[in-house]
Amino acid sequence: MTDAARPRLAVDVGAGLRLRNPIIAASGTFGYGLEFAGVTDLRALGAIVVKGLSLEPHQGHPAPRILETPAGMLNAIGLQNIGVRAFVEATLPQLRVFGTPIVANCWGRVPEEFGEVAARLSDAEGLAAIEINVSCPNTREWGRIIATDLELTREVVRLVRSRSRLPLWVKLSPNVTDIVSFARVAEQEGADAISLINTLLGMAVDLERRRPALTNVTGGLSGPAIKPVALRMVHDVARAVRIPVIGMGGISSGDDALEFLLVGARAVQVGTASLTDPRATERIAAEVSAGLRRRGCRDVNEWIGTLEGAPSA
Repeated sequence: MTDAARPRLAVDVGAGLRLRNPIIAASGTFGYGLEFAGVTDLRALGAIVVKGLSLEPHQGHPAPRILETPAGMLNAIGLQNIGVRAFVEATLPQLRVFGTPIVANCWGRVPEEFGEVAARLSDAEGLAAIEINVSCPNTREWGRIIATDLELTREVVRLVRSRSRLPLWVKLSPNVTDIVSFARVAEQEGADAISLINTLLGMAVDLERRRPALTNVTGGLSGPAIKPVALRMVHDVARAVRIPVIGMGGISSGDDALEFLLVGARAVQVGTASLTDPRATERIAAEVSAGLRRRGCRDVNEWIGTLEGAPSA
């Protein structure tokens, strides 16, 4: 295919950040990006969101912490990571050579930790944006899950916004009754984009041992099984906020990605699919291009948010 025949794929995701295409490697399933450099072309991606970073290295939960399910998987990794200092000093310099925007996902046990991690990342050379994870089912503060507490989410976003100059993405949980309210709060407190959804809280049991299958008892459900939930939530949020929405949840093909873009996502993240197909992100980017061309669309921005037949917001 000639360059003239290829649809234009570049998208703006807020705060002046422009991606070469709308396909992003999601946090938690793509390591720090370097692990995939030998099997897929990192330069073919719109961006890479690295594994969630905390102030200090974190070991996460003991095994077993991953379980395959029909049409997906449960994970209770527990946000294992090398810590923000090791990432900035050792990993980020290696990632910069690929020329693909790097987004640092980060988390904290309390709001002040979110702010401190964001501040340290803000001065790091070569970071394109920060994505704060207020939506992991295992992140607790004062015994409450940040993801499901509207005012605690507001506090975290406000604090991070005051400590960082980088574009700010806020990653939301589906484990709430009204995700639109959380998106609006994030927008009000200075988020530049909303990313959703994180995993659905789930559980599995071992019948022979009569025990939970995961050491943590519960885990996050991801993969194709959650796509209809994710698609509905992305649709609702995209119609409720003015900032860009980045969709994720069960995307494993170009058509999946095009569905999320059609309902209003400005870009999408690919997660669990990378665990079964290490080249999934690169493949899906190519499939999106082919899918747009097949439908006579010359620019992905002509496709985004053009769903017909849905009631107006």
